[in-house]
Amino acid sequence: MERWLRAPLWEHERRHFRADTFATTLKTELSQNLFPEGIVMPVASQSVGRRERNKQDKLDRIIAAARELFAERGVDEVTTQQIADKADIGTGTLFLYAKTKGELLLLVQNVKYAEALDRGRADAETIPGVLDAVLAIVRPIVECNRTQIDNGRTYLREAVFGDPEEPRHGEALAIAAQAEEAIAAVLRRDEQVAEGDAATLAHIVSAVMFLSMAASVNIALSVEEIVQDIRGQVSVLLPR
Repeated sequence: MERWLRAPLWEHERRHFRADTFATTLKTELSQNLFPEGIVMPVASQSVGRRERNKQDKLDRIIAAARELFAERGVDEVTTQQIADKADIGTGTLFLYAKTKGELLLLVQNVKYAEALDRGRADAETIPGVLDAVLAIVRPIVECNRTQIDNGRTYLREAVFGDPEEPRHGEALAIAAQAEEAIAAVLRRDEQVAEGDAATLAHIVSAVMFLSMAASVNIALSVEEIVQDIRGQVSVLLPR
């Protein structure tokens, strides 16, 4: 407070200091955050900070509970009540964070897919061949998807057919778009691939990857078998 008390307004107008002037000055000083270190923040600010921490704590518990139950039983065998109970919250609170199990699955898995894409991009940078570099991006995504096959297929369905305006679905679509951009960047290394064609080819590669992971006939296939299936189809698309 010492800095504020030494301000000219206080020194030179102490005798004529009006209540409305004091209120205006106080508001200005608060907005500029001029209180020195050690002054206790207003109670309202403390309340907002506490509310945000409580919200984040509940979200973390929801994610942890959903991740564990989905991994153990599969998304189709888990109820929202079971997730709420494990997270120690009410179902009404749960629905504030995610309205359906599909949204909960996206909430849990989006981070994993984003991490898989980051690994794939990093691997692709060290591989000179275009086809091998494309598959380096694809492989970690397939591995992530096949961690739990039913969950992986449900994730793809939710990402593609869910409401794109819902934040979790929007995040999933953004990850898919980033994967296409990464693949397009690799394809542009090939001098035979025109600038405009790279994005189109990347979109086709993304569709091939999606169908290979989602197709019912591929349920029993291993990660390596799916990657090789994608490789065979993508190799036909690339210039020779």
